[in-house]
Amino acid sequence: MPGIVSAFVAILITVPMIGYLAVFIISKQITGNHRRSVNLAIDFSTFLLVLSVHFLIVTIWGKSFLWLILVVLFGLAAFFVWIHWKYKEEIIMPKVFKGFWRFNFLLFFSAYIILVLFGLFQRLTLLFA
Repeated sequence: MPGIVSAFVAILITVPMIGYLAVFIISKQITGNHRRSVNLAIDFSTFLLVLSVHFLIVTIWGKSFLWLILVVLFGLAAFFVWIHWKYKEEIIMPKVFKGFWRFNFLLFFSAYIILVLFGLFQRLTLLFA
């Protein structure tokens, strides 16, 4: 049983869009609301994308840059709080966190695609060199 769970988690981290689709389909069946299902799936898959980017970096370069990912996350959080304060003159944490988390989805989805393409290109050039 632990082997099945670890294999499932490994698949979700390797291909986070499977997690996105699974959460979307399940929440769509439960809620019947398309927009809410998309938002739940994005929120869940953001966490998977952060882990995926970390493990892709480890696979490509053989080093962990988790500290850098965490610095970027904390820096972006501080930036979002500052921007929100600058425009609203008060900090409404649920709105700040929602914007921060959705921005991280875009950032880490882009990083995931770039790293997958870079990793494939690197492996192919090593294979045919």
